Amino acid sequence: MHEEIKAYNASMLPADKAICTKLAREIDKHLTGAESKIWHRHPVWFLNGNPIVGYSRLKDSVRLLFWSGQSFEEEGLQPEGTFKAAEARYTDAKQVDTDLLKRWLEKSAKIQWDYKNIVKRKGVLERLL
Repeated sequence: MHEEIKAYNASMLPADKAICTKLAREIDKHLTGAESKIWHRHPVWFLNGNPIVGYSRLKDSVRLLFWSGQSFEEEGLQPEGTFKAAEARYTDAKQVDTDLLKRWLEKSAKIQWDYKNIVKRKGVLERLL
C-alpha cells in the first residue's frame, strides 16, 4: 500500500480506519498495475493516468467512488454527480462485500471513460477500451 494512503487511513477514527484499510487492501489486490496516490486529498487509483477508483471520508460514512461506475450496470452502486461516476457508502467494514468489490474492480479496468482528458475536451467524456 502506498505510504501516503497508509497515513490517510491511519488518520481516521477506528471504524473508518477499518473500512479504508479494507478498501485499500482489496483495491491493491485486484487492480494490479494501477498507480495509487493521494489526489485532491483522497486515495485514488489510476490506470494510464485515468482515475479509476478512490475513497473519501464523508460526514456520515466512507464513500467508495468509481469514476466510470454508472456504466458497470451493477446493483449496489448509486449514481454520483453529472458524469459517469457511481458510489457505494459504508459505515462499517463488515458492509464491504469483497466479492462484489472484486467484480466492480474487474469492471473498472475494462469499462473506462476518459477523465484524464476531460478538461482538454471541455467537459466532454469519451469512452475508452
